[in-house]
Amino acid sequence: MDSANDMKAHSGTYSSFIASLKWILPLIAVITALVVFIIA
Repeated sequence: MDSANDMKAHSGTYSSFIASLKWILPLIAVITALVVFIIA
């Protein structure tokens, strides 16, 4: 069984999450702005 304090795996997962967030968040903002512009 793996250790509960596996910092190497945690760091890798967190880094990939932050990297994804850097692309997903602006994309969601653009889509939201587009929908608001179309509705208004």
